[in-house]
This record gives sequence, structure tokens and C-alpha cells, in this order.
Amino acid sequence: VDLKKEAIAAAQESGIVFIDEIDKICSSRDYNSKSADASAEGVQRDLLPLVEGTTIQTKYGNVDTDYMLFIGSGAFHAVKPSDMLPELQGRLPIRVELNGLTEEDLYKILTEPEANLVRQQIELIGTERVTLTFDDEALREIAKTAALLNRTVENIGARRLHTVMERIMEEISFEAAEMKSGKAVIVTKELVQERLSDVLSKSDLSKFIL
Repeated sequence: VDLKKEAIAAAQESGIVFIDEIDKICSSRDYNSKSADASAEGVQRDLLPLVEGTTIQTKYGNVDTDYMLFIGSGAFHAVKPSDMLPELQGRLPIRVELNGLTEEDLYKILTEPEANLVRQQIELIGTERVTLTFDDEALREIAKTAALLNRTVENIGARRLHTVMERIMEEISFEAAEMKSGKAVIVTKELVQERLSDVLSKSDLSKFIL
């Protein structure tokens, strides 16, 4: 079996290309910067033949993009999808608007993936021969706080879980090297509230800090 040919055939017939932050190559029609408009439009024009369907030369051989599925995503805070080139809009005809992540969604992200954030922290602290566990109430509180910060400061989606987890684990990570081998550390709801109390108290001012 020729793996290269099989891979090219699979890519051509059922390949999916995900273009993230496609809004970054758009510029508002109302914006006055011609240089920004020109560079953004240039990138869109470069993408156009790929989305329309063409043959790309790669080190593994020619790849035809005619039957590939292209998906573009972006926040579109400063611009609108209609600010994209009309030709590119025509090649991305299905438009879907997604809702922000809820508290329950954030809880699922914390617990359901195999290599979730909680598992990563447990394994990391485990390298110091310390047993770390999280109460379910603590995980619920983390998800609740992340959802609240997304609503009140800036909605950065699931990335908020990283910043919240870092704040909770900051002191534990620092002290773990000095703990006795086999020591058990339990992250409770009360500990989460204690670690994040200052973050929540300052959240009203955070939006004004550059």
C-alpha cells in the first residue's frame, strides 16, 4: 500500500480545512486605512482559488481541493461577515452563529475530555509525589467563575478555564516540591472561592485595563 497516495486520495475526497480567525483578514468598509484594506483583501484573494478548487503542489504530490470542505470561523467583533470579499462569501454560503459557552459547557470541558485540565494538573503535581484531587463542587465553582468572568470582563471562551485554573494552582504548584512524599491535597469549593475572591472583586475594573 502506498501511504502517500492513500493520504492524498483521502484528503481530496473527504478532507476538511478549518480556517480559524478568518475575521482577522477582513477590514471594515467604514475603516479609513487603505493599507490595511489592501493587505487584508490580498490574503482573501489568495484564499479564493483554494476554496473554489484548484490543484496544489506539495512534497507528497499534487492535491486537488475541489471536493474539500472549507470551514471559516471568527469572532467578528470589529467587522461583519459581509465585509469579506463577495466572491469569498459566495464560496462559504452556509453561515452559522454560535452561542457563548455556558457554565454547564465549561464543566463538561473540565471533566469529559481524556486529557482535560484537571487531569493535567493532577499528573503535574503527581511528579512531586503529591496526590491532588478536585471535589466535584470545586469543579462546578471553577466553571461558574469562568462563566461569570466571561460575561463581565471579556468572553474568551474555554481559554478562561486556563486562567482560572492557574490562579487556583499557583500556590499549590509552588509548595508541592516542599511537601512530603505521598501527601494528599484536596481542592475544595471553599479553596476555589478563596483563591478567586480577589479576581472577582477586581473584575469590574479589569475591562478598563489595556
